[in-house]
Amino acid sequence: MPTLTTTPTPPTAPVPPHHTRSTRTGSPHADPDPVNPDLAGPEHTSPDPSGLDRKALDRTLRNLHDVGMFGAYSAVRNGDTSWQGASGVADVRTGRPTTPQLQHRIGSITKTFTATAVLQLAGKGRIDLDAPIGRYLPDVVPGERGRAITVRMLLNHTSGIADYAYAIWQQPEDLEKQRFHRWDPRELARLGLAAAPTGKPGDAHHYANTNYVIAGLLLRKVTGQTPERYITDHVIRKAGLRHTYFPASPRIAGPHSKMYEGLHGEFVPPRDFSVQDMSWAGTAGSLVSTTDDLNHFFRSLLTGKLLGPAELREMQTTVPTDTPRLRYGLGMFSLDSDCGRFWGHNGLVMGAETASYSSPDGRRQLSLGTNLVRYYGFEADGTTPTVGPIDYAKAAHIGQALCATPLQGTKS
Repeated sequence: MPTLTTTPTPPTAPVPPHHTRSTRTGSPHADPDPVNPDLAGPEHTSPDPSGLDRKALDRTLRNLHDVGMFGAYSAVRNGDTSWQGASGVADVRTGRPTTPQLQHRIGSITKTFTATAVLQLAGKGRIDLDAPIGRYLPDVVPGERGRAITVRMLLNHTSGIADYAYAIWQQPEDLEKQRFHRWDPRELARLGLAAAPTGKPGDAHHYANTNYVIAGLLLRKVTGQTPERYITDHVIRKAGLRHTYFPASPRIAGPHSKMYEGLHGEFVPPRDFSVQDMSWAGTAGSLVSTTDDLNHFFRSLLTGKLLGPAELREMQTTVPTDTPRLRYGLGMFSLDSDCGRFWGHNGLVMGAETASYSSPDGRRQLSLGTNLVRYYGFEADGTTPTVGPIDYAKAAHIGQALCATPLQGTKS
């Protein structure tokens, strides 16, 4: 079954041969590779006094639709100055246009919210990051693995626990069959733990949703609340987000786009997955948000409004990934480009892709959502996805947003 790799790695445009962005085994919920903004080829036009070149942002976002993306919505900030835009259609049948305020499934950016909740509890002394997970969840991660795997290893994906996707999606049509299936997080954890380990605990970064499903079970154990309730009360509301929530049903509650899954040519035409039960992702990837809310969240996080200084340092203590310029912390990664370092995360669920990047001080930000995923087929090797005009256009818009104008000279 065509899928993406689970470790986020920033491709150049085009992707170098050693960066394989997909394999035929794994999960259709896996993070797309973060675009490396210094290689995106932004348009070199004069910025306006705000530090944002609005015409270039409009143009690069329109071009993303012109080359084949159904619809896109973007929010960019530089200090107190912001820009929002949209291009293309939210519904290919009716031609309904996209708008910047559309709600969107943000996939694995949920992990940053979950990690923030765990770190808040660590700051209160209720969770020890270096304690074995078996201390808290002996029935979920029993025996030697429960003693060897720490909470920190779950959050930075060095636990060696495999992803559970192999068990729930084995054929393309399984995505349809499982569309409304309600998954228990303990069952998802069991499936991930039943698979062969991806490595020894603490040895190396191997990205897996199972880690964050277990982190959700940890939140439930320590707080006595559902993790969704705890994250809502202590992270989402504390950040002042108005359009970010865990969906209560398979349907998105507010205005949203259709979300089209191509599965690398398996679904022709691409199928709409905007309605689906997101329990398979849970605290690893089920949140709904908007691009503006995401910028607000990461600015609040990076400026210390959600975590104390010690906990934010823990979050930004990183381990290497397969790509030298990308390192993974606790629910957030750093991406080094020629125009500076950015912190954030990305996400992919069926039909929806999201990326959110912020400068370390939270002044320069981009969040981008798109409503068509896995739109190209594979190269001759049958595993490497073809890189094409959509990828180049997406990279150009991200590069324009993050790197085309200086970070200095705006009010904080």
